Amino acid sequence: MHELSIVQSIIDIAIDAANRYQVTRVQCVEVEIGQASGLVPDAMDFAWESAKKDTILQEASLVIKIIPLLVRCRACGKKFHPDDMFETCPGCGNYNPEIVSGKELRVTAIQG
Repeated sequence: MHELSIVQSIIDIAIDAANRYQVTRVQCVEVEIGQASGLVPDAMDFAWESAKKDTILQEASLVIKIIPLLVRCRACGKKFHPDDMFETCPGCGNYNPEIVSGKELRVTAIQG
């Protein structure tokens, strides 16, 4: 489960930010993850509950926003939201996608 190492990194980021601003308790951490990032939100929630224990985040919630997969066809330029990476272009039928968004992983807010 690589979600645990990702969640630990998120916790480290939140603790570093809290220390920088002299916050003693974090209430919420918001993250964006792309649909094609390979991360499973339920696994992240499970890892979060375990990893935050005995830290200044022990009462904090993790809010996950999913960023949909958006690709652009390299053949015709059409942008579309496929269900997965193996979908052909609805404009020309080719399969040659360039990912525009949907692989993100970023902390967007930390509330103390």
